[in-house]
Amino acid sequence: MTLTWKDIIHFATHGNPQPDRRVEKSPEQWQAQLSPEQFRITRAHGTEAPHSGALCSSYEPGIYKCVCCGEPLFDSTIKFDSGTGWPSFTQPIRENAIRYRKDTSLGMIRVETLCNTCDAHLGHVFPDGPSPGGLRYCMNSLALELDKAAKDAS
Repeated sequence: MTLTWKDIIHFATHGNPQPDRRVEKSPEQWQAQLSPEQFRITRAHGTEAPHSGALCSSYEPGIYKCVCCGEPLFDSTIKFDSGTGWPSFTQPIRENAIRYRKDTSLGMIRVETLCNTCDAHLGHVFPDGPSPGGLRYCMNSLALELDKAAKDAS
């Protein structure tokens, strides 16, 4: 299934698909597991500076996973250069991999993306991506890890 902006708005407004599993930890447990910058971005909803992430310009094959829980999120075959300075993808690996939430911070309305398994802040999704779905998942590099050995998460 190819998700569209209409699907994303529906999820953000009426509820997200159920994840396959849940991972829940205390802030102290996440802090012990993650670097200070990973914690700031994923658990405190921060943003890394554009063009600063190691995964921004990497196009190696593999599966991009959540740095917090290891859940597969994106396949490298749908990564593209959006020119924004953050890793960008057209679709999640599965419909229920990402959770969507309306974000009204910074005086604008956006849709925040979170790992549907552990609620890690990943970035935002926008309706200005390439076909077929027209989506641009703009992710923080530090929220992801590239598993080069993984070929297919399904």
